[in-house]
Amino acid sequence: MLRPGDRVAIVGNTFADQLRVHGYFETFLLQLAPEPRLSVRNLGWGGDMLSARDRPTNFPAEEKALVAHRTDVIIACFGMGESFAGEEGLPAFRAALKAFVDSHRDRKYNGRTEVRLILVSPIAYENLGASTPEHERRNRELADYSAAMEQVAAAQELPFVDLFRPTRELMADANAPKLTTNGIHLNAYGHWAVGRMLAESMLAGPRTWALRVDARTGRAAGEGVTITQVEPGAAGVRFTVAEQRPPSLAPPTKGPVHAALQPLRDTLAVTNLAPGDYLLTIDGEAVLTAGHASWAAGVAIDASPCHREAEALRQAVNDKNLQWIYSWKALNQVHIVGERKSSPSGRALPAELVEFGRIAERKDEALRTAAPPLVRSREWRLTPVPPPHFRP
Repeated sequence: MLRPGDRVAIVGNTFADQLRVHGYFETFLLQLAPEPRLSVRNLGWGGDMLSARDRPTNFPAEEKALVAHRTDVIIACFGMGESFAGEEGLPAFRAALKAFVDSHRDRKYNGRTEVRLILVSPIAYENLGASTPEHERRNRELADYSAAMEQVAAAQELPFVDLFRPTRELMADANAPKLTTNGIHLNAYGHWAVGRMLAESMLAGPRTWALRVDARTGRAAGEGVTITQVEPGAAGVRFTVAEQRPPSLAPPTKGPVHAALQPLRDTLAVTNLAPGDYLLTIDGEAVLTAGHASWAAGVAIDASPCHREAEALRQAVNDKNLQWIYSWKALNQVHIVGERKSSPSGRALPAELVEFGRIAERKDEALRTAAPPLVRSREWRLTPVPPPHFRP
């Protein structure tokens, strides 16, 4: 769906808007995409629907932002707000979606090629108990609107990403963390899960790290990394890990994740350790402790130095998006078109908006053109943890 170097614009409802706040989706895209990297602008607006996209007085037309970004691809996220109209609203939704597609047909926002569209369905409606009493009815409606979206996409020969079915399956696990704050708006954990799901639907590429080491024989294998210099011993095992691709972003939760999402985490499995607990250190820094049986089964590694570097990338993405929003969606319209537009702050605001835009461009360029990380090697070591009564 996406190609190296694509300049992407995201449009749509609150789900689209919140993608920029959490940054997981865009960071996953940067991690997965081969060179040259993508560039993303989020034009999502809370509450937007296909037939109701209200903006403040004199707000610039969306086309202006699409042209300024030289947009190659538009990711369109609709259907949640429209679904409240129920079965009777389906014909109008189909017509509005087709009109939206037609409005972009043959448009060359990048100045060279026709823009490509990707349609994204709404997520499912999560059962949060008493606060979501109509979740079954709402999911029937959302299923109908997602199906309508898929039908329009097929008729128009457009890519379609179905988020309804996979999120409904995740939400059926009553023992797993919740994905939303109110049934329809994702929380941070939900954005981690759905952002990865959405990115992987659009880009084929490497996934997680998987490290496997035999503490008795010294045999080792890795996916995403190269493992060398394995040194088994009575005091555990040490080995060198060369990072061939970025690690996965850690889930923003301290507890367990959905069983279906466990494969999204980087893991280390070490077999044939003597019974007991073992501390993992990376370049001498303590990461976590687990028992030999857990190590043999595989332990998720989310808090290593390299994972902190991945989180720093997400924070850089969020910072770029914040500067972009300051330039595109000013926080106080009264200083632009209202009674304060002639005040000193109102007169200064247009120039400030331009400067925020320049800052966003610089930060985006830094994200896109940063040199690929050099293969970095670190020493990983598992050492026995003495039982409490043996500790000094």
